Amino acid sequence: MAEIIAILNQKGGCGKTTTAVNLAAALALYGKQVLVIDMDPQGNATTGFGVEKNEITNTIYSVLTGASTIDDAVIDTDIPGLDVVASNIALSGAEIELSKEVGYHTILELAMETITDEYDYIFIDVPPSLGILTINCLVAADSVIIPIQAEFYALEGMADLLEAIQLVETRLKSPSPIKGILLTLYDSRTRLGRDVYSNVKEYFGASEHVFKTTIPRNITLAEAPSHGKPCIIYDEESSGSQAYINLAKELIRLDESEDNK
Repeated sequence: MAEIIAILNQKGGCGKTTTAVNLAAALALYGKQVLVIDMDPQGNATTGFGVEKNEITNTIYSVLTGASTIDDAVIDTDIPGLDVVASNIALSGAEIELSKEVGYHTILELAMETITDEYDYIFIDVPPSLGILTINCLVAADSVIIPIQAEFYALEGMADLLEAIQLVETRLKSPSPIKGILLTLYDSRTRLGRDVYSNVKEYFGASEHVFKTTIPRNITLAEAPSHGKPCIIYDEESSGSQAYINLAKELIRLDESEDNK
């Protein structure tokens, strides 16, 4: 059964979608069966795989509103073993529609039940907000990866984010433990970068896993989406690609160690 991981941060520009796309692609290259569910109305993860989001009928919006099943919405990508469920701007109206439904917080979880046996990993690219869509993502997820940008205000708003995760766990009886904290846009040559990394490890302490892999500032990571390709397909030798390959290896090792406990 798939491990369902929500990639979550309510702050924009932290590398959330970049991580969803490139970590998924790296794991697929290691032979894993991977699905990315784009739950962001901007649809950036969708376009990051070369899918024309405005030409897709069966999107995650149609799944959430009952117009199609998630099996109908799965799209093959050019990468063997990697699929995507697309999103577009139509999803922006879903929160109002879902709020009228009984058990609105479990709609995504229930919709995914038919596909969890088909994948090793399912990544949910969560919108940069703490609304109904995000609650659905947390309820559906087994765990959470939090990308944090290596900047001065990196930890601002983190208390609110952790409180939201805790509220879903206690009130909705759906725990989503933190799989790992990922430092992005990191430059070890700068004092700021080193200080932020130190602050992140101090903030989360020994209670949470901070990935050893960090994601550097890299122009190729920014260029790849405009070509409709994950960075590791666009330029495998770039520092950004190599970082996500290393992150995939670290995640696999982490899962193997958890299985052996």
